[in-house]
Amino acid sequence: MTQPQSTNTVGRRKEATARVRISAGNGQITVNGKPIAEYFKGPILQSIYSKPLEITKTHGKYLISAKVVGGGQVSQLKAVIHGLARAIAKAEPTLRGVLKKEGFLTRDARVKERRKYGNAQKARAKKQSPKR
Repeated sequence: MTQPQSTNTVGRRKEATARVRISAGNGQITVNGKPIAEYFKGPILQSIYSKPLEITKTHGKYLISAKVVGGGQVSQLKAVIHGLARAIAKAEPTLRGVLKKEGFLTRDARVKERRKYGNAQKARAKKQSPKR
């Protein structure tokens, strides 16, 4: 018995990491075992995650499963989108150009700046100096 062809990729954003697996299926998307609409609530978040599928016209073509750890809600969503776009590009190399042009394959490298020693609490805050 052969396994259906599946593609595994990783998407990242800030501290969030998403492991995305796509295989031929009915268009069902799950994140951490829940339907994606239940995991990412709200109309704005729901309109964002379907963009790579709309652009490549692959809505309903794949069964998508994602495991996400770390980060906040929006960072997790962006990590899932990054991993999904990479998986689609890996499964169908002809769609890579479309995804690249829209910027879905680019890893957003912006992360929280580290705190420097000798400073006040924040990364760029300076200690206050008394004048009198």
